[in-house]
Amino acid sequence: MTHDPDLLPPAKSIRSRTDLGCALVGGLLFGVLAVVLIGWLMLSRDSGRAALSHVWAAVTGRALTIDVTQPTVVNRIQRLQRLETVVYTMDKLVSGSKESVIFPNFLAGDRLLMLVHGEVVAGIDFSSLKPGDVKLDGKQVHLHLPAPQVFSTRIDSGKTRVYSRQTGLLVPADPNLETQVRQEAERQLEESAMAEGILRTAQQNGVSTITSLLQGLGFEKVDFN
Repeated sequence: MTHDPDLLPPAKSIRSRTDLGCALVGGLLFGVLAVVLIGWLMLSRDSGRAALSHVWAAVTGRALTIDVTQPTVVNRIQRLQRLETVVYTMDKLVSGSKESVIFPNFLAGDRLLMLVHGEVVAGIDFSSLKPGDVKLDGKQVHLHLPAPQVFSTRIDSGKTRVYSRQTGLLVPADPNLETQVRQEAERQLEESAMAEGILRTAQQNGVSTITSLLQGLGFEKVDFN
């Protein structure tokens, strides 16, 4: 059986149709992927930007690097400055009095009873951290922390009030007595906080904060001494 050559389509025409079909299929797939990607980016802008960044890094061959050299680590810790890690609060009745060596109290005495509310703030001052306090060993950090300290002791005037005041018949109320009672209250407040272990708690909380910071920088183990 013979075929008339005039009835067969040219080979060039067949290739052109095949190429055109492949181009259409490829364009359709690319369009679908582009629509899906754009929709995903619109639904999650932050995560979309992160994904796009990864794709772009893969295309350009760029890799993410984080500087974890010793100066960088020291600088990151020093930025914490005076890190307040614990606040100790107390409500307490504090009394103060002035007495005469000659007259009885109902004539020349002056007694004040104050209900005091105050707080003690403690933490670690990382601005004093020195380069020698940080040693790096691969993914491990050896760190010497500054000693914890009390940053402030204060009386909250809004929650502190005079509970009672008794003044002798022959003398006026001493205007300095309330100030002196407040000063004594601050001293007792800090003393109580120290007895409760506020510095120990401040150091423990500081260790926890620094550990989280350094692990976020990529270190696997943090030793303190």
